[in-house]
Amino acid sequence: MSVNVRFWDRLARRYSRMPVRDPEAYERKLRLTKDYLTPDARVFEFGCGTGTTALRHAADAGHVTAIDCSVNMIEIAREKAAAEGVTNVRFDVANLEDMPEADGPYDMVMAHNVLHLLRDRHAALARVHDMLRPGGAFVSSTACAARAPWLFRAILKTGHALRLLPLFHFLTEDRLKSEIRAAGFTIEHEWLPSGGKSALFLIARKGE
Repeated sequence: MSVNVRFWDRLARRYSRMPVRDPEAYERKLRLTKDYLTPDARVFEFGCGTGTTALRHAADAGHVTAIDCSVNMIEIAREKAAAEGVTNVRFDVANLEDMPEADGPYDMVMAHNVLHLLRDRHAALARVHDMLRPGGAFVSSTACAARAPWLFRAILKTGHALRLLPLFHFLTEDRLKSEIRAAGFTIEHEWLPSGGKSALFLIARKGE
C-alpha cells in the first residue's frame, strides 16, 4: 500500500468531520461549477475524498462517477450518499489511471485538492483531456504553495521522505495554468480566493 493510501485511510474519519475551511469560497466554487452543468450531464471526479462535492452537484447533473484511492474515504462517501438518498452518484475505489478507456466521454471532470498531490500530473491532465467530450469542462481547485514558508515546505518534504506524508508538489499559479493549457485546454475562469492564501480555482474547456 502506498504512503498516500495509508495516509488518507488513517485520516478519513477525522477528515470527514472537519469543517470546510472557507465556506464562502466553497459555495462560490459550487455556484460557478453549476453554471457548466446540465440536467443530463455525465460528471467524473477523481480524488473525491468523502464525496461532499460530488453529492452537492448530484442534483444538477445526470450522473456522477467519483473515485478515490482510499477505501475508507469511499466507504464514508457511500454512507453519506445512502443517508442523503442520492442515487445518481457512484463511488469507486480507484486511481485515475485505473479507469477504462471506454469510460466516457464525460461532460465534466473535476479534480479538487488533488493535482498538487499527483506523481505524474502531465499524464493525469492528458487522461482528463481524453475522458472529456469535445467542449467538455475541466474544473479544478489546486493548492499552489510555492511561496509557502520554508518550514512548512521542509516539514512536508521530510514527512514524505520518511513515508509519513503524501507527496506534495509546490506549484505556482502560472506553472499550473501553463500545464493545463499545454494539455489542450482553454482556461475560461480563474479565481484565487483570500488574497492568494487558498487554492486556485480554474474552469477550463476542451476544444470543440
